[in-house]
Amino acid sequence: MAELTIVPFTAERTEVEGLWVLTMKQVTDDRGTVREFYRESAFVAAGLPSMGPWVQVNLTATSQGAVRGLHGESMTKLVGVAAGEAFGAYVDTRAGSATFGRVVTVALTPGVQVLVPAGVCNGFQPTSEGVTQYLYAFDAEWVPGMAGTALTPLDPELGIAWPIPLDDEDRAQVSAKDAAAPRLADLR
Repeated sequence: MAELTIVPFTAERTEVEGLWVLTMKQVTDDRGTVREFYRESAFVAAGLPSMGPWVQVNLTATSQGAVRGLHGESMTKLVGVAAGEAFGAYVDTRAGSATFGRVVTVALTPGVQVLVPAGVCNGFQPTSEGVTQYLYAFDAEWVPGMAGTALTPLDPELGIAWPIPLDDEDRAQVSAKDAAAPRLADLR
């Protein structure tokens, strides 16, 4: 019989104001692992904002090497992988922010999540074989044309070292919309 293993909840600040990397509480025994995605009391005790109630939750299935983002809508997001592994990239595009233009990257595995404030662009690239499931919880419902911004993940000024090189002509890897999104210089 295996020993019960408990990984505690932790919250780590990043170089982008309001962007946090979280390790969620998880309990593992002979049957597998139970992992929290969100616990109100843990967030509040860590000095994070209350995120409840969530009003929309999305789960994407994305193939290895494809990129989704960089999108910075006017909503707070809690993101992480439910299955697989991904490289997460986050860029502060908030006008007047002390950390405008700063980029943070995070290796995402189940249990590692990122709290993304409104106006910070979120993007990811699955790095594990097959399909990665990426979970988003939002504090507002997404609607077409909502306030926010987007950046092309192909912008060299961002200096994002995507683990799987991007081909800007491959629509299975970067959508036409994301390839045509503005560059950081366009937002200045």
